[in-house]
Amino acid sequence: MMLLQIRRYVLVLLAVVLLLPGICIRIPISHAQAGTFITLDSHQNGQAIQPGVAELFGTYSGVYDLQLIVNGKFIADVLMDDPNGDDIGSWSYKLDTSQLDGTIELVLKGNDTVSRYGIWSPWTHLNIDNPAAHIPEVQITSSSGPSQQLNKLDINISVEGKNPISLVELRVSGGDWLQVPPAKNGYHYKFKLPHARQPVYSLEGRATDTFGNTGYSLTYYAKVGSHPRENSSNPASVTENVYQDQILSPAPAGLMEGDDASWENKTEAPIGRIFSSPPLPDQDRAIWIWENASYPLILNPNSREVLSSMAKDTTTFQQRPITTLYLAVGQYNRATMLEDYRYEVQQFIEWAHEEGFQVQALIAGGTSPPYFGAYQRYHTQAVKEFEQILNYNLASGTSARFDGVNVDTEPYILPDFKTAKPSVQIQYLDMLQLLMERKEASGLRLSVGAAIPRWYDTSPDASDISWNGETKWLSEHIQDTADYISIMDYRDQAEGSVGIIAQALNELAYANKIGKPKSVVIGVETKDIADGGDPETISFHEEGRTYMEEELIKVYQAFQNDSAFGGIALHHYSSILDFPSEWGPGGYTWQPPADHEPPSTVQGAMAAAFDFQRIQITYDMAMDNTAVNSYRIYRGTEADFHIGPNTYAGTSKGLSYKDSGLLPDTTYYYKITAVDISGNEGAPSMAVSATTEPSSMKPMVIEEMSIVYSSGIATVTVKMVDMVTREPVTAKINGRFTHMAGKYVNAATNAEGLFQAQSETIPALRGEIGFLPRRIMADSYYWASAYDQLPYPTVIWEP
Repeated sequence: MMLLQIRRYVLVLLAVVLLLPGICIRIPISHAQAGTFITLDSHQNGQAIQPGVAELFGTYSGVYDLQLIVNGKFIADVLMDDPNGDDIGSWSYKLDTSQLDGTIELVLKGNDTVSRYGIWSPWTHLNIDNPAAHIPEVQITSSSGPSQQLNKLDINISVEGKNPISLVELRVSGGDWLQVPPAKNGYHYKFKLPHARQPVYSLEGRATDTFGNTGYSLTYYAKVGSHPRENSSNPASVTENVYQDQILSPAPAGLMEGDDASWENKTEAPIGRIFSSPPLPDQDRAIWIWENASYPLILNPNSREVLSSMAKDTTTFQQRPITTLYLAVGQYNRATMLEDYRYEVQQFIEWAHEEGFQVQALIAGGTSPPYFGAYQRYHTQAVKEFEQILNYNLASGTSARFDGVNVDTEPYILPDFKTAKPSVQIQYLDMLQLLMERKEASGLRLSVGAAIPRWYDTSPDASDISWNGETKWLSEHIQDTADYISIMDYRDQAEGSVGIIAQALNELAYANKIGKPKSVVIGVETKDIADGGDPETISFHEEGRTYMEEELIKVYQAFQNDSAFGGIALHHYSSILDFPSEWGPGGYTWQPPADHEPPSTVQGAMAAAFDFQRIQITYDMAMDNTAVNSYRIYRGTEADFHIGPNTYAGTSKGLSYKDSGLLPDTTYYYKITAVDISGNEGAPSMAVSATTEPSSMKPMVIEEMSIVYSSGIATVTVKMVDMVTREPVTAKINGRFTHMAGKYVNAATNAEGLFQAQSETIPALRGEIGFLPRRIMADSYYWASAYDQLPYPTVIWEP
């Protein structure tokens, strides 16, 4: 406690120092008020550490939900110690470095307690010399041939590493991994071409050392049928952002469907290059399908009937049919879709094409968090993620190939997008150009589009970007480079100066100026965005599906004669399935085909304590004769507890759940059930348990919550009490109104523990409004939300 108090005094002094004139201490803060910061105090930047467990710790002020990001690969929640309940405290994390070698890049990200936008710590780099964890560096250095006599590709591979190499392998166009023998200089393999040649072959190398560490090369695209000096496409150094390879210009139309011919090679892309685009299909209407929904579609063929029925339904809400699927292919639940489930993906795309859908692979940057892929130092990961799609297509028949790629990398989330303009903006454009160069090198003619926010043509952060010899809006550079854009035109009204139509006009005008028909897709939001800092006006969630479709009709009418308009995309599949026509007694949702069969029993459940009041639950995917829509988590304090309303803990759309607000030093048992799209609930899993850690913090709970609606406004009343004594507690409550309302409120209870807040004005003859507390803080207390009465009440009214 004494250490914590000292840290508090230091934080207060630092906040004062930051406000003094003439003092120049730079702490990168994004969307933050003065005194909001995150520090890492346990290690100095550039410090050398030993392999093992590194005890990381630091301080914070004015933030919550702190996460540690390591090397753009690993994200973890950290332990936060705030006994005074004032959002000022210390954090800690035990980082296992036994599997790391070289430079470790660390940064912390939290949410501002006022704006709820992201706040970042300074970057910290640690160095570790750990040969046992070193990843071999692999590069395909050249490929020549095929000669007319031998009909083979001569492939050379170089490998560097700290440990002896035990195995080097080669994969050609997605085939089996082939062992490569050592040669005089590096490794050499003669690959015999099949009788029916492809115009371009993807060559991938990997090497494994004696410690079992495996490294992968970037892809080398070998063109068949040219002079030996003209058939290589080898990215020599992506991390230096320089390609020492020969970029193939695109084949003439139709060439890549099996013709054995050659075309001109170019050593580099010219300055200001506008990549050639295939003719773009009308994408209307498209939908984003993220990993928690895309993996079930791949692994459970029965779930596809739900997708098809929903997409083709034009009567429930008088909507247009969905014709284009943006299918996420990133890592999920320790699996990589295009590596681990390639055959299943081929089956899905063949099915989708037979059903009349276009399928585009959805990627986001190749890192965790995905937007790190915009940084130059992470371009290798972004390129590898993109190459997985290209290589999948080269390894698949025409009917099983992706029709395009939707790149949803969002560099504006990065801490220096604003503070170091135009550095991040240019790095992002360089990444996008690299992806387009990789596409041309592969010879594939699939369309590549970038998802961009609506303000890349109006915000000062996106203006006057000098790149490739030209100064333009960021949106214009992107439109020059990518085949199309999908604007995240997230607004809940079509008309007006801040409406969907007005926000898309500049991009449409520029697309027409550069002659790109159907290259502007307009995206709209349907999910609940309450956890972020954005206002509810960016989503149709509060207004309902019927209102949304009425507004989208106005968008179609406005752009029906605009040749650049490519359609509307919905974000996203999981939220659309449950999206009601309206909230309240008149609302209804899309109904799937009749089904009375419950999903399978959930397997692989595990529980692990995070701290004194949170347990993390994970489990495996359940199967169903249609589609699993969600998972219900039940909690008890005995192994044989019964599932039901009294033991219901929460619902998850994915394969994990954070159960918080528990009691310290208590063992909890969990059972999980799968619920399908028709509401059928499967049998519960076997019970799993975990025990929370001890703590001196006292639990407080919501003893009462009521909500009333009058004169167009909902009023919520909450009473906070000590869970044990039932005495009132003075606390700060942060939360938001839900259903038809979306206002976020921050206020404190009075001496009687009472909190009251009002929603925005919602004049309607009928409807439903609720209130969801997000954070409750008090001195020496924590919010034991698991012991609130659930579900929280809503108010429903009608004439």
